[in-house]
Amino acid sequence: MPVNVPDGLPAIDILRQENVFLMTEQRSASQDIRPLRIAIVNLMPTKIATETQLLRLLSNTPLQVNASLVKIGGHVSRNTSAEHLEAFYTDSRSIVDERFDGLIVTGAPLETLPFEQVDYWDELCRIFEWSRHHVYRSLFICWGATAALHHFFGIEPRLAEEKLFGIYPMEHFDKSSRLLIGIDDPFWMPQSRYATVLPSDLKTSGLKVLAGSDTAGAVIMASPEHRKVFITGHLEYETDTLDAEYRRDLANGLDTNMPIGYYQNDDATAPIMLRWSTYAHQFFANWLNHYVYQETPYDLSVM
Repeated sequence: MPVNVPDGLPAIDILRQENVFLMTEQRSASQDIRPLRIAIVNLMPTKIATETQLLRLLSNTPLQVNASLVKIGGHVSRNTSAEHLEAFYTDSRSIVDERFDGLIVTGAPLETLPFEQVDYWDELCRIFEWSRHHVYRSLFICWGATAALHHFFGIEPRLAEEKLFGIYPMEHFDKSSRLLIGIDDPFWMPQSRYATVLPSDLKTSGLKVLAGSDTAGAVIMASPEHRKVFITGHLEYETDTLDAEYRRDLANGLDTNMPIGYYQNDDATAPIMLRWSTYAHQFFANWLNHYVYQETPYDLSVM
């Protein structure tokens, strides 16, 4: 089944070329179905690329999804045109009375900045608080995950001097979670971050560590009943996302190491090894099916 998206969204043409089934608002209005309502708070500067990545994964299930793109109210994006945001995004301040089956909060390149110095931190905290009573299930990715862990549980990320950058193997720490159904043990996941959360940091939080490694720390975490899921990696990344980031850093004069386990034979001129896509599709399908669709109330007003 498709993801329903606004007419004219750039991701439509990209994903249709990949044979991904998307449905426009005009077509979805003619169907008598209760789609899942998923809000995507997109904090990434590369908003169009991130939209496309997430919509690709949300579309790969039998479930119909209404995806609502949300921007931070009062924040001016420097990397995405005002026309695009005006056409396809909803201001976070205008959804205060709305309810959603699911919420996704993306990452952002803000790890080295204290949370309270982020110019939209107060509004993001308001979104986090709003989600307690207006969202059935939440998924927080990378910086969005560390920000939510800090807000909800007071957990401080540990900053490393060297970026965790590349494709790393993750092992299952909790085999009872339906999030990991159909996912190999170990499985591969892209990482691009300085911040790490250790399992020992979560001992008093009540959170379960579902997957991770000695190198990457706690990578997938969940609150009881999986109402909130935190993932510090980037399963949504496309094949060349890390390559583009690596070459951008080099062009900017940064001393960034080559991403680990990414290029064949660890040669940056060799082809990229795509080995996380299957896990990405399975993870998002598991989240949508087992923890959103199967348990969300039909009438969201009774949430």
